[in-house]
Amino acid sequence: MHQELIRELAMITDEERRILEGKQEIDPQLYTEKKEMVVDSAKLLKKGKLIQVRPHTRFVHFPAHTHNYIEVIYMCQGTTTHIVNGNQVVLEQGDLLFLNQNAVQEILPAGEYDIAVNFIVLPEFFNTAFSMIGAEENQLKDFLVGALCGRDEETSYLYFHVADILPVQNLIENMVWTIFYDISNKRSSNQITMGLLFLQLLNYMDKMEAGGRKFDTEIMANVYRYIEDHFKEGTLSELAVEMKVDVYWLSREIKKKSGKTYKELLQEKRMQQAVYLLINSRIAVSDIIEAVGYDNTSYFYRKFKERYGISPKEYRIENMN
Repeated sequence: MHQELIRELAMITDEERRILEGKQEIDPQLYTEKKEMVVDSAKLLKKGKLIQVRPHTRFVHFPAHTHNYIEVIYMCQGTTTHIVNGNQVVLEQGDLLFLNQNAVQEILPAGEYDIAVNFIVLPEFFNTAFSMIGAEENQLKDFLVGALCGRDEETSYLYFHVADILPVQNLIENMVWTIFYDISNKRSSNQITMGLLFLQLLNYMDKMEAGGRKFDTEIMANVYRYIEDHFKEGTLSELAVEMKVDVYWLSREIKKKSGKTYKELLQEKRMQQAVYLLINSRIAVSDIIEAVGYDNTSYFYRKFKERYGISPKEYRIENMN
């Protein structure tokens, strides 16, 4: 990684300065307002943004926590030790770790020269990457689908030993550079760069370790595929007929396995598609609402603002090239 960027990332932050002055733990209010330790994207992302990078906080034990976003950790220099769902993962320079939202992570104290970057990524950011990696089934795509759909029970982390893979290192450094320095016109280029990163990683699946809770994926795989293909007009009844199961049984299974109802999963996908159209087209908002399956405009506006904190029009302006 470029030494100028390393120097910037290695600078002592205000939080780290307080730790070095004697504070023995992280300040939870920097990460969440909840009693449970769920690191909140709203604390780390500006409204309307889908991705941000920040240096990993050193010199202190980071207690067990989950995230309400996808976290990608890149080890720029040195090492860090993570406990993910009870498994010890030691990141060395050039390593890459993807954490799904259900992953329980704990991080041991890092030293001054252990420089890691955390990508804070909302699932919607991966839509472009998902479209770029095609239809072939593989564990990387399964992880991405799980991230996009908010699955609870799925592979919770992917760990890539790719320090010696120059194209991968170049793509990661490019994203870190453009996001950290807030380079203009970075939104679409970084989404494409993430897609290119996934395409490269597909060539090096032998360098990947996967971890997390496993479960019988057949039922939910069908549900997620159906929502992906029929988010505009698909119904639970139609899906039950297609799968040849009882609709009430299927409804319970979806809730049990995903933690969400069919309607909630469908709404997540519709919102993700709406965001994709807002930032990748100039289609009128009213037409987008119809295109993703909503017939109640005021309901869409209310739900969109609840999820993203701003209106669709404001969201589009925030993310314009």
